[in-house]
Amino acid sequence: MDRHDGFREFVLARQQSLMRTAYLLTGDAHLAEDLLQSVLAKVVGHWPKLSKEGNPEAYTRKALVNQYIAWKRRSRPESPSAYPPESGMSYDDATLDRIVLRRVLAKLTCKQRAMIVLRFWEDLTEAQTAEVLGCSIGNVKSQTHHALARLRMLAPELVDVRMEEVTR
Repeated sequence: MDRHDGFREFVLARQQSLMRTAYLLTGDAHLAEDLLQSVLAKVVGHWPKLSKEGNPEAYTRKALVNQYIAWKRRSRPESPSAYPPESGMSYDDATLDRIVLRRVLAKLTCKQRAMIVLRFWEDLTEAQTAEVLGCSIGNVKSQTHHALARLRMLAPELVDVRMEEVTR
């Protein structure tokens, strides 16, 4: 019996969901792939213990968030331009809302962004989010409240847009 039995099946079953989380955290498909790959490389080392006694998905999500936060701390901030690039495309309102939401998500702190992604995109409960992030339910509630308030401040035009419409 191989010590990594079940790891391949876990990755195949949860890869799309984990990749979505990584993308929503990073805002970039290539960085999301790098993030997920580096986290899965760490998870495989802990697989024997995780597969027997732990919750591998919660552990992996927590590792994604922690690795993302670590990357953000090490990286230098981007210098935004006053002039957005010309796209030459027209978008419908839902697409524009998603674009605006992704841009304002990038302006949240790493932990606030993680809260919004886990609670509203991944549809985790407060208890599940607390487990993933290794914090209390009260912390999840307060951080989510602060993150939503900051989103409303940064993009007041999205206040009336329901989160489930934006995530489609």
